[in-house]
Amino acid sequence: MPRQAIDITIPDLSGKRVLITGASDGMGLGMAARLAAAGADVLMPVRNRRKGENAIARIRQSLPDAKVSLRGLDLSSLKSIEALEDALREEGRPIHILINNAGVMTPPSRQTTADGFELQFGTNHLGHFALVSRILPLLRAGHARVTSQISIAANRGTINWDDLNWERGYNATRAYQQSKIAFGLFGLELDRRSKAHGWGITSNLSHPGVAPTSLLSARPELGRDKDTSGLRLIRALSASGILLGTVETAILPALMAATDPGAEPGTLYGPSGLGNLGGPPAEQRMYSRLRSTDDAERIWQISERLTEITAATA
Repeated sequence: MPRQAIDITIPDLSGKRVLITGASDGMGLGMAARLAAAGADVLMPVRNRRKGENAIARIRQSLPDAKVSLRGLDLSSLKSIEALEDALREEGRPIHILINNAGVMTPPSRQTTADGFELQFGTNHLGHFALVSRILPLLRAGHARVTSQISIAANRGTINWDDLNWERGYNATRAYQQSKIAFGLFGLELDRRSKAHGWGITSNLSHPGVAPTSLLSARPELGRDKDTSGLRLIRALSASGILLGTVETAILPALMAATDPGAEPGTLYGPSGLGNLGGPPAEQRMYSRLRSTDDAERIWQISERLTEITAATA
């Protein structure tokens, strides 16, 4: 049976400046292309410039006049995040949409960021926390909508409060779940703090369901020299149209959350099919692990302490 076409309409984004992390491949690249097609000026901060240049070339094959440009960013380095802040502040242009999409997933052995944090917690959560905190004045100037891309993994596991950096008994899957729970709590707390302090931005969450993205592909730098067996299964099911989405459909919840005029702050968007693994994007019930405002405030305060950045004064 042929797969039913799934898509959304993205409004005209002419004059809007959009920043997407992790836009050099996979879902981030797909989002960048769709937003550029809607007229946005898309910033693609990347760690690997050659990979970023190839991504821009792919976008311009079908959109020769696309407004897309690269900036340097390594979310596993607080110094790199500060350098991006300096560059963007010097440009002095408001940011209207921020999609926090980049991430790393389940390195087989424990690795750390440039600043000594467990790699998944440090990149997926603390890196994005630092980025938002650093560029908050530009987000405020653009009355921005911030969409943070979590995962169905945030509906499992817990935060290892006594050992956030997994220095004792590293478990790759549990550390990934923790990073996405913390990231989700941050996204919701960002919206609450914006309301309380009059920052003028809104924040919501999205998740892509399950699709054959690059997160589980071969990543020698993570200690993974070949695609995981899980990714091979996901590719087969996706190609067969069974339960799962494609990269093209997996990007839609984030695009809806970030651009739909009716998308609400403080909410979660994801695929609406069986098990929320695939299907058309829609608002979803908030994951139980993301409902505690006490946990959200706690992770925010810890993140300020670990990164030594306070959002209101960065």
